[in-house]
Amino acid sequence: MRENALCAFLAGAGSAAMAWLGLYGFAWNDYDNEARPAFDALVHGHAIEFLRLAPAYGGSLVERAPFAFVPSLWGGGELAVYRMVALPCLLAAAALGVWLVNRMRSEGRSSLSRAVTLGVCVANPLTLRALELGHPEELLGGCLCVAAVLLAGRDRPLPAAVLLGLAIANKEWALLAVGPVLLALPAKRRLPCLAVAAGVAAAILAPLALVSSGGFVASARGIAAPAATIFQPWQAWWFLGHHGALVHGLFGAPKVGYRVGPSWVGVVSHPLILFMGLVLTVALWLRRRRHTVSGALLSERDALLALALLLLMRCLLDTWDTVYYPLPFILALLAWEVRGTAGRPPVLALSSIVLAWISFQWLPTHISPDAQAVFFLAWSLPLAALLAVVSYAPGRALIDKRELLRQAREPLAPALANQR
Repeated sequence: MRENALCAFLAGAGSAAMAWLGLYGFAWNDYDNEARPAFDALVHGHAIEFLRLAPAYGGSLVERAPFAFVPSLWGGGELAVYRMVALPCLLAAAALGVWLVNRMRSEGRSSLSRAVTLGVCVANPLTLRALELGHPEELLGGCLCVAAVLLAGRDRPLPAAVLLGLAIANKEWALLAVGPVLLALPAKRRLPCLAVAAGVAAAILAPLALVSSGGFVASARGIAAPAATIFQPWQAWWFLGHHGALVHGLFGAPKVGYRVGPSWVGVVSHPLILFMGLVLTVALWLRRRRHTVSGALLSERDALLALALLLLMRCLLDTWDTVYYPLPFILALLAWEVRGTAGRPPVLALSSIVLAWISFQWLPTHISPDAQAVFFLAWSLPLAALLAVVSYAPGRALIDKRELLRQAREPLAPALANQR
């Protein structure tokens, strides 16, 4: 507790600052349109109505529902509920940051590296935009996926499965984390882990599917294969669209220079993300299955690398890609960097934050959507290729074997030191 007290205090202060800056109100954001009616029903005692009104990511609302009752202790209103249901997402980021920094401290990493790592976890600008737009669940999902991989890498299948199930129920893109989690576990633990994760996700989503009388299922199906009504410049399909009539946003705002996407792109993009996740996971399994230690195909660090690659592919292939979508990818990339042996600050994660901020926030007011797409692809495609080469390179199997052996010796280090 003494070792982590200062780090925990700084993480709490960073989370409080993010809450102060980003949770000032919910007018015109997605919380107001999607989640507020359900939470209003819940705090007034209408649990069935809460389940019926939940959006497609209603599992996240169920997970955060207990926090909606906290403002009743002091008579808080809708704004207090809005802030409190974002609290578990901020706490998850703070906990992940303290966990990573604690392990970095035990490995003798520099104070600069630890400070940067904590800052990326709890106080990066993409988190701020996620809060402002009403999507703190994106932060929660990213933290749950990274934590599940970290636990699987340390052969903790039960807590890894619980966190994986919570992540999948939170938002369906967390299915991309299934492969990295399972490959980081010994073979005999994979099926029980998968069963527990499926059970946790089903326990959270089943009431939504039953009570909503098909509404939740229909909305989830619409998210899985949506029409091409949302077509953003920051994705791989952009130049397949065409310039036609003026495109308007959700509230009627004109989007000058935007393209209209082909109708088939919206249908295939989300299923293709999950299919690519399956293909890349199977390819990694085939690549590593002959080089195992205790049945684990991936070390903790390489499982994090695979997760980062899959989450970046999600950003590239999703026609809806927006400013908070890269947040889970950056958290996975951060964890991969700080679990390495270089000892340097996480420069890739920092660079990705800067490039994502420029792409999604700065460039839209300065250049055309076509130029925005070029800039986004100019950094995201080479980064995806780099992560793929590092993950699938021919020499990686032997490196993984040494890493797994080192990881297996870590718990024995204190005992060996005492014997000496």
